[in-house]
This record gives sequence, structure tokens and C-alpha cells, in this order.
Amino acid sequence: MKALRMLFSKPPPAKTPSFNPIFIDEPQFISLIHSSKSIKHLQQIHAQIILHHQFSNSRIVTQLISSYSFKNNFINHALSIFRHFNNPNLYIFNSLIRALADNSYHMSSISYFVLMFRSNIKPTTLTFPFVLKSTAALQEGWLGMEIHTQILKLGLLCDRLVLLHLVDMYAKVGLLECACQLFDESSQWGDEARSTLLWNVLINGYCKVGKWGKAMELFEVMPEKYGSTWSTLINGLMKAGEINRAMELWRSVEERDVVSWTTMINGFSQNGQHEQALSMFFEMLEEGVKPNDQTIVCALLACAKAGALETGTRIHDYILSNGFALKKGITAALVDMYAKCGSLENASRVFDMAVEKDLRTWSVMIWGCAINGYLDKALDCFNKMKSTGIKPDGVVFLAIITACLHAGNVDHGLHFFDKMKHDYSIEPTMKHYAVIVDLYGRAGRLNQALRFIKNMPIDPDFVIWGALFSACRAHKSIQMAEYASEKLLELEPKHPGGYVFLSNVYAGAGKWQDVERVRTKMKNKGVAKDPGWSYIEIHGQVTSFVAGDHFHDRSDEIHLKLDEITKNAREFGYTPETEWVLHNIEEEEKEESLGSHSEKLALAFALISGDDLKVIRIVKNLKICGDCHSLMKHASKMTKRDIVVRDIKRFHHFKNGSCSCQDYW
Repeated sequence: MKALRMLFSKPPPAKTPSFNPIFIDEPQFISLIHSSKSIKHLQQIHAQIILHHQFSNSRIVTQLISSYSFKNNFINHALSIFRHFNNPNLYIFNSLIRALADNSYHMSSISYFVLMFRSNIKPTTLTFPFVLKSTAALQEGWLGMEIHTQILKLGLLCDRLVLLHLVDMYAKVGLLECACQLFDESSQWGDEARSTLLWNVLINGYCKVGKWGKAMELFEVMPEKYGSTWSTLINGLMKAGEINRAMELWRSVEERDVVSWTTMINGFSQNGQHEQALSMFFEMLEEGVKPNDQTIVCALLACAKAGALETGTRIHDYILSNGFALKKGITAALVDMYAKCGSLENASRVFDMAVEKDLRTWSVMIWGCAINGYLDKALDCFNKMKSTGIKPDGVVFLAIITACLHAGNVDHGLHFFDKMKHDYSIEPTMKHYAVIVDLYGRAGRLNQALRFIKNMPIDPDFVIWGALFSACRAHKSIQMAEYASEKLLELEPKHPGGYVFLSNVYAGAGKWQDVERVRTKMKNKGVAKDPGWSYIEIHGQVTSFVAGDHFHDRSDEIHLKLDEITKNAREFGYTPETEWVLHNIEEEEKEESLGSHSEKLALAFALISGDDLKVIRIVKNLKICGDCHSLMKHASKMTKRDIVVRDIKRFHHFKNGSCSCQDYW
């Protein structure tokens, strides 16, 4: 990065004259800072420090900077204190560099590290771990080598903490040869230098790049294998999608502690095997291993992804009955779980009961309102959050603009997009741009969407062109769809989306020769369409279906029930929307093809599983098609049950023949 390189060549800033520090009441102020419970309390102490002329006391100011850094969204206060302190010393620099690194202001952390050098202050073993953490986050290997050189010059490489973070940095930026060389050289300082953490860092690095053989080789020659090492290797395998290898290793663990159980639960969830993740969570409880906060968060995340409301409620009951404190992490996970399971009422209840709400807690609540289609509630949350003094970040603005998208409120969405840039100086990401394109596109303002894309300051990616393409299909704009498709295939020639999108547009226009041409091209390039699948939870058990599924034990009953639903729905005015089947086949065959969609199979399964299901909840990995949407509306009226479908875009709450999206999705 040019900005980073320039830091090493700029002249040092001019120094401001200093005055003698005053040390009156120093222990008292430090004690007060440590005991502060809220940002308001800390600011009151800050004011007293200034009134008592203690702002020149470096020990007090160091503690003040550290305390501000632990309060969410108040890192700017720490920066302001530093800038107003005359001649900051080693401890103040260390405190600020750590604060910036811990709050993910990695570029700033490196900048102040350079300023420290130029101020003729030598960094210590307490400086480099946080500088290296920021270097790894920035993925700047050349910068890591520069810092490595400084460590050697200062003779600090033999420090175990510095060595650990240096190896970790090299592993994270992909320079595993450098990491391995340092690891090998550490043997000259004795076995103590090669701590378990150092072994774990290197093993995890090799797992990350898929070098299982090297990772296993290191694992086998470790002098002592602690639980953390087993978990590190299992976690690395899970992150790489090597589930079977991870399970095999897991079975070899003799003493499974809470960390190893949590690693497996999280790993299954990350790989989309949410049923297995939840099964392992309850197996853990049966084994008598008590979960920690992280385990609870991982289990709730699996519930959120699978739409397993009943299981999530069961875990919530476990939390309350086993004395877990509703800390910010668990609170946010509970709000997220209830919102993503379509129970915004329960999400709001947990949110309202939270004693302390940080940015994460507010953002998941706003997201919950957005995906469930409640724009007014999202805006109300947004305004309340600001009134508490918490500044919105890019994630919050993305949620608000998404809420405007689902409500079809283009002007509101554009207003918040501009507000984010101009009032809060937040640079839009590709996700923000994609939502604006979708916002224009769904409203049929295709020319404005295309103009917006062409004026973007960054090159549009696959998602941007995909958003435009979807809008072209919905509004039957073939010419622009062809243009968007060309852009999609230029970016990712083997991605199925571009081909499927284009064949969909041609099929909708009845251009079957063009459909055949596109599908032949797909076949020749070895491109396969992603299958549709759906999750449904019945009596605490999560079941998945794929499109055309005939493998379920009750498959015959499911298909008979689906035929019955379709037949009865016809009497209520339902007509299969066969244009959603994109093949040049007879009408009867099209209707049969529509009947195999995974969400319909999940619905039929729910209806044969008992009359006690008042609300049927389905999670789908793709956008729901128009025909399934129509059938769900009729089914909700016929069965007198609420049906909640969460697709890849949003929630659809079907009740008494209508949908919460008002047919705008």
C-alpha cells in the first residue's frame, strides 16, 4: 500500500515544548479510571483530571487512553487525548497503538508506530505484538518484513511473545516459509521458546492454505499435545471444509473439553451442517460438559442459519436456568436468532431487556427489522441508537438501506446512502452499491441502475451485475439483460449464475433456441446449477429438502400431500405459474417440475407431521419463485396456519392468503 510506504519516508513532526508533570492524587485517579463502569462515568473522571491539572501525568493519561479504547466507538476520544498530550512517552504510545489495533484501526496503529520511531522512542516487547497484529490484518507481508528487521536490530526476537506474533503474522499473510524458518530457528533458544501457542499458530497456518500433510507432520512431532492443539488442527480442517478429516481427528481426542466441543459445533455450522452442529451441542450437554459463552453463541448461530426457532428457544431456556449472564455477545446472538427465525416479537423482547446495548446489538436488531420487512421499526431503532450516543457504522447503514429496499422506498434508501457518505464519512463497500442497484432495479428504474453502476468509483463485481440482471428479468428487459450477462460471464466464466440468469430471460420471452444455446454452453464448460434446498424444524428436529427430493423416509406421503394441497388450492383460484419453469416442455410437465421445489416439499412435510404446528417456518437458500409464493399464500388461507419463509433475500410472512411483502420482492 502506497500510504504505508510513504510513512517510512516522511520527516518527523515538530515537537511541542513540554512542562513538568504534577503527580498529586495520581493513585486515586488511576483507581477511579479502573473502576469506571460507563462512558459517562469515565468522561466525568476525565473532566476532573483536567480540572486538577493532572493531564500532564503520563501514567494517568496512559490509563485514560486504555479505558477509552475498551468502550465501544470511543477510540476517537483516546486519539484526541494523545494529540493534546505534550511529548508522549513510550507508555502512552504503547497504549494508543494497542487501542487502535484492538479496535481494528490497523492503518492508524501502524501510523503511530512509525511516529513513535520518528520521535526517537524505541519500541519494546509490549509494542510489537500489536503492531504485528495490525500488519497481519492489513495483509502486508512487506511491512511485516520491515518490522521483523527492526525487531532484529533491537535484539527482541528472543522474546517469546514477540516471536509468537511474528510467526503468526507471517502465517496469516501467507508467508509460511518465513514462519517455518522462524519456528525452526526458535529451537536454539530451548523448548520453552517453542510454546504450545507457537506450534498452534504454525499448524493453523498450514491448515489455512490446505497443506494437511505438513500440519499433521508438525502435530505428530509435538512434544506435548494439549487440548488447544487438537482444537487448532480440527478448526483448521473445518475452515477448509475437510469435515471428515476433522471428525476423524475429533474421535481421537481422549479428553474433550469445552474448547474442543465448541470448535466442532462452530465448524459444522460454518460448513452448512447446522443439524449436526445442534446435535453435537446437545450431545455435549449429555456428556456433562458445561458450555461457555462462545459455545452458546455458536449454537444460537446454527439455530439462526437453520431457522430452528424451537431449538433456539430451548437454548434460551438453558441460558436462563443455568445462570448465564446476558452479556453483549449472548444478547446479540439471541436477538439475531429470533429475528432470523422470523420471530421479531421475541427478538424485540430480548433486545428491550438488554441492560447494555453496543453497536453489534443495535445492528442485529435493525437487520432483524429489515429482513422481516418492517421499515418503520428499523428507522425507529436507528434513531434510538443515535440518541444513545452510538454512531452508526457501515453495517447499520447497509441494514437501513436494505429495509428501504424491501419496502420499495427508493428515495429513503438513496437518502441514507448519501447520509452515510457525507454526514458520517463512511466509504460505501461493494455491498452498499449492490443494494442501491437492487433498489433501483426492483422499482423498474433500470436506466438509473445502469447509470449508477457506470458512475461507481470502484469496479462493479459479480453481485452488482447480478442485481441488475435480476431486475432485467423481472421487468423483461432482454437487451439490458444480455449486456449484464456479458459482464457477469467476463468476471466469472464458470459461475452458473450468469448462464442461468440469461437462459431464464430467454425462456421468459419464449426464445427456446437461445435457451438451448446457453445451456449447451454451460454443459460444454462443465458449469452446473446450484440446487435449491430448504430447512424446516418439526418438534425440535431440523430436516432438509432439496429440489426434486425423493429420499425422505416419508417421501410418498409428502408428494401425496403436496398433490392434495395443489388440487385444493386450484379451487381457491390458484393457477401454477409455469413461466417459472424455464424449459420448452409441455404445460403438464411444467406443472410437475414446479411441484418439486424444496420449499413446497417442506410445507407438505409440515402438514403431515401433526396439527399442533400453528406456524410453519421454512428456510430456503435461493430466492423464492413466483409460483411457490402464490401457493404459500393459498396454503396459508386453506390450512388457517401462518407460514413463514425466509429466502436468501428476506422473510415472507404468509397469513390468511396474503404476504407481508405485498408481492414486492
